[in-house]
Amino acid sequence: MTVELLVNVTPQETRVAVVENGMLQEVFIERARRRGLVGNIYKGVVSRVLPGMQAAFVDIGLERAAFLHASDIATADDGEKAEHNSEENITRLLREGQEVLVQVIKDPLGTKGARLTTHITIPSRYLVFMPEADNVGVSQRIEDEAERQRLREAVLTARGERNGGFILRTAAEGAAAEAIASDLEFLMRLWASIQEGIGKAAPRTVVHEDLPLVLRVLRDISGAEVEKLRIDSRETFQRVEAFVEQFTPALKDKLEYYPGERPIFDLYGVDDEIQKALERKVQLKSGGHLVIDQTEAMTTIDVNTGAYVGHRNLEETIFKTNLEAAQAIVRQLRLRNLGGIIIVDFIDMQNEDHKRQVIRALEKHIERDHANCHISEISSLGLVQMTRKRTRESLEHVLCETCPTCGGRASVKSAETVCYEIFREILREARQFDAEQLLVLASQEVVDLLLDEESTSLAELEAFIDKPIKFQVEALYTQEQFDVVLL
Repeated sequence: MTVELLVNVTPQETRVAVVENGMLQEVFIERARRRGLVGNIYKGVVSRVLPGMQAAFVDIGLERAAFLHASDIATADDGEKAEHNSEENITRLLREGQEVLVQVIKDPLGTKGARLTTHITIPSRYLVFMPEADNVGVSQRIEDEAERQRLREAVLTARGERNGGFILRTAAEGAAAEAIASDLEFLMRLWASIQEGIGKAAPRTVVHEDLPLVLRVLRDISGAEVEKLRIDSRETFQRVEAFVEQFTPALKDKLEYYPGERPIFDLYGVDDEIQKALERKVQLKSGGHLVIDQTEAMTTIDVNTGAYVGHRNLEETIFKTNLEAAQAIVRQLRLRNLGGIIIVDFIDMQNEDHKRQVIRALEKHIERDHANCHISEISSLGLVQMTRKRTRESLEHVLCETCPTCGGRASVKSAETVCYEIFREILREARQFDAEQLLVLASQEVVDLLLDEESTSLAELEAFIDKPIKFQVEALYTQEQFDVVLL
């Protein structure tokens, strides 16, 4: 597996593309006007406590109040977490007007505000620092028990008598004890400066901001995987070079400034792939296709054989299509950054072994996904239910807005439907008001239909109301818009 990172920087936005084996797998976009908030630490003010929901709304200076659940509130004794289900608990933990130090764990999504926690965590290259904890944990992805013990001892030695808990990240596997100790010292210094800033910060303001997008991606990926990191901005390249030298020296030889005239994203057709990721239909190489629908409650993915007819029999055709779809689905989840509940409707399979193989293929491909995912078995209805942790907005939400014509319905009334609505409105107006004639303002498609296929019905209506009806095309009207004017 070869991984390349392409970084495209403009004054307005930064885009990072993760390309695996020549194919785009993930894209991260951060705009200057709307930076991501995950990881930021704020001095918030409790604006409302809701005992019935065991939650509170906290004002951190954003447009919408952020959401803090009782289970995300740190207490003096972690054993008290078990009591968070009692109704009076949230009122004991928080009160309106109280100042509280919080960290964003989910960006605002749609109409929902940011999700907060008071369990502060500060990540670095190899470690995650937890000021309120005291334990030392190791990522579950590091499976070798001897390596886990070595890493744990390295942290305990470097920490000494100081307070604070640590989690060793996957990137720490194989790292020298000196590198881990250096990381730990950096985190302790950073936390000390944050504590100093807390006292000076005004309520509803940010106390600590996470790294910008490019440095965040570098911090969180495994350096051993990356073959090349290309950046098309000299200023950003120099900043990344300094960061790499301090924190990830293994990446130093893989850095490359890209001065080419051809846009960097054109190297692997990234912009074309992003455009495809905004469409409902995803073509599979075999001729089959996926249909992806993202809604407020969940994302649904339908698998179809399409033009693929197979070579042997129907069951084999369905099995091959589902196997290919499993790989394509995981790529689309990462590329589109789809989260929450995801329902996959694979083509119905009769063979139990085929069902197991499709699920295993889905699980195998999703191992490379950095987001936390959970997959269930195929249900009695033939559906696979899965969840994927959502921390930032999907690609569609970042790049698109609700269609002003259909209002998010993904469909508009047909010209024929609008014609009949106009007929009813004309009857309503003619009965209520005394006018010599009526003028209908509508879109080109609707007027054309009225004067062509509906001309007989129009003549009958004119005779019935005994008034002439005129038409005027309004270029700025959508197909659903019209007005009936009395003259």
